[in-house]
Amino acid sequence: MSEWSLPKVLENLHTDIEHRLSTVRSSFAHPGTKGDGSENVWLDLFKTYLPERYRASTAHVVDSKGVFSEQMDVVVFDRQYSPFVFQFENQTIIPAESVYAIFEAKQTMNADLVEYAQNKVESVRKLYRTSLPIPYAKGTYPAKPLIPIIGGLLTLESDWKPALGDPLIRQLNTNINNGLLNMGCAASHGYFYYNRVDNIFQTYDEKKAATAFLFKLISELQFSGTVPMIDIQAYSDWLL
Repeated sequence: MSEWSLPKVLENLHTDIEHRLSTVRSSFAHPGTKGDGSENVWLDLFKTYLPERYRASTAHVVDSKGVFSEQMDVVVFDRQYSPFVFQFENQTIIPAESVYAIFEAKQTMNADLVEYAQNKVESVRKLYRTSLPIPYAKGTYPAKPLIPIIGGLLTLESDWKPALGDPLIRQLNTNINNGLLNMGCAASHGYFYYNRVDNIFQTYDEKKAATAFLFKLISELQFSGTVPMIDIQAYSDWLL
């Protein structure tokens, strides 16, 4: 009989994330340094455990019309089918067509920070995205419909009591269009998820919240399918 324990492995993954987020909070005094530390913890989780077709980075997102989003703490994007990601002096710029998900990473959840995350997510969803017909041996498939971009908020804790109760749900419901936060995690408490079938937010009190959230995100990415075929010529027109 193997001495491995799957429940223990999954628990330890969560414990590692929660511990690292707690260490960032207690060790760094400067708010900006705390923010950078929190981003790095979540980015490292995604870089390590998301399937290879996905990448995760702090980045700006740009569309073919030359419009830029605000800087996003965590962008999950495609590197299998997307032709370019621009990097210069530690700054990453990603074409809007490549984006699967965007998250803000903060120390805690409260009304102001949920609203802040909603506005940041909206700045990406408003960008223009191209989609070209897909050639194959016998002709072309029609242009693929644009996939919905997942948006969310990642934290260590929640300021509310209960942590994921009605005050959070009320704030999440203030913007369920371009600013919709599909999912989020407070590692010390649990995670939330927007059920598109029933049009309601569901919350999950989890002792292993970071691991449960990671699995939920991977599941959502699987159902997102593949990003559309980007019209790279629309970007190259800016060279003229």
